[in-house]
Amino acid sequence: MFKRWLLALLARVGLIVLGLCCCLSLFYLLACKPASRGSQQSLLWSGGGATSKEGYLALLQEREDSHRHYINSLTKQIAQLKEALQERTRQLQESLDKAKTRGILPQGLESLHKTPTQIDLKDFLRSQLNQAEVISGVPLPSEYAAIPFDTFTLRRVYQLETGLTRHPEERPVRKDRRDELVGTVETALHVLNGPQQHADDTRRKRAYAPSDFIEGLTRTERDRGTVYELTFKGDGPRDFTQLVLFRPFGPVMTVKSESVDTRGTLINIIVPLSKRPDTFRQFINNFREVCIRQDGRVHLTVVYFGRDQIDRVKAELDQTTRETRFRSFTLIQLNEEFSRGRGLDVGARAWKRSQNVLLFFCDVDIHFTADFLTSCRLNAEPGKKAYYPVLFSQYNPSMVYSNQTRLPSVQQQLVMRKETGFWRDFGFGMTCQYRSDFLNIGGFDRHIKGWGLEDVHLYRKYLHSKLMVIRSPSRGLFHLWHEKNCADELPPDKYRMCMQTKAMSEASHGQLGELFFKREIEAHLSSQKQRNSRT
Repeated sequence: MFKRWLLALLARVGLIVLGLCCCLSLFYLLACKPASRGSQQSLLWSGGGATSKEGYLALLQEREDSHRHYINSLTKQIAQLKEALQERTRQLQESLDKAKTRGILPQGLESLHKTPTQIDLKDFLRSQLNQAEVISGVPLPSEYAAIPFDTFTLRRVYQLETGLTRHPEERPVRKDRRDELVGTVETALHVLNGPQQHADDTRRKRAYAPSDFIEGLTRTERDRGTVYELTFKGDGPRDFTQLVLFRPFGPVMTVKSESVDTRGTLINIIVPLSKRPDTFRQFINNFREVCIRQDGRVHLTVVYFGRDQIDRVKAELDQTTRETRFRSFTLIQLNEEFSRGRGLDVGARAWKRSQNVLLFFCDVDIHFTADFLTSCRLNAEPGKKAYYPVLFSQYNPSMVYSNQTRLPSVQQQLVMRKETGFWRDFGFGMTCQYRSDFLNIGGFDRHIKGWGLEDVHLYRKYLHSKLMVIRSPSRGLFHLWHEKNCADELPPDKYRMCMQTKAMSEASHGQLGELFFKREIEAHLSSQKQRNSRT
């Protein structure tokens, strides 16, 4: 019964569409039918006393108005027909869905149940393959535009982009990366051992196994997809089987679109400090320009350890208040050994106002911009996100600008180039997070003394939680170079970490090489000068 009703519905829809098309065709023929010769002449000369030119222009205007009116009428009719057709299509789709659910979809109508989006998506994915550099190469402007492959086996990945681990070869750390490569090999084995492959290769006497996999190449084109070229052992020592797989990227999907109002978001900047009054003066100068003059929605909490030189810190805050009338400061003094984690923890818990506040854990040798404060507000969200920016760490200016008579100003040194600094991707000390999240996650490990490791422990707590960690390079956050002293009383692991940081922060690889081979370079330049003088 349902089948008969469904077929009748399809027939009615087809007849309606056919009738509408016939009506449109008839209207079009009647509108576009040329007038007879006699009628044209009578119309041309119906202007009475007007000249032939004026009568002709009047006729053209009249005909143009008539055609415009008729086109508008047809446009409205077409729009109405489209709406009617869409409504009929929707009703038909609902009927097919119900029939599909009940398992009574008549044979031959399965293709009608596929939505146009599925067909469009398949065509889109096929176009991704055709446009990617998989089947054939594409012209590139230079060697910098080439995308290198990573090489992988069942146990190791060999990569140029080493990431935070700095290992040129390693077992994939991320689970999704391991699952991706293992799944690719499994897919290849499924294809090679499938019935179609056996039909094509009748010489193969046994099935392919994971032990037959030799190595694979993979690379990702950001706007196309990921290609995998896999090599397996053949029947003989010089026989191989190669398989190329492609994982296309789908079209961009809109996940969220919303307006974010940050006008009422206050940032509490917490700075732990012990001595270093000159560095604090430099920090306050930047604070005045960025936080007071440009932003104006900040609070500064300074946690000072000890009593030595605290008067100079108070003097800087008092002078700032007198000159700018800015009073949103808190100075906390602790009579104990310096501990960065302890200072930040005390500063975060000292907030007594009722509303939740956004915390920015900062060091005294950090230079930030107003754009960074905006990023801090946008990338942290209570109960959802914590922001861990990667800052740009400066090299020793004496090394970077050794060929200049005078060092540039601090503002002029804020340039991001490989000769001037590096992304400190191993540091997790500068972070923006809401106070409620900081307290819920347990705060810092208070047993850690001095500098180091307290930021890593807090970072791992967020990674183990359900909050999203936003980790990205920041164009407005700089670590200003200063001489680093590694104390003898540090334990071996911290002392080694301190020395490694000191070496990395001094100069680039090339600059350190020039310093190491300085004698050889000077000898070469001297010999060249002597040769030129002889000639």
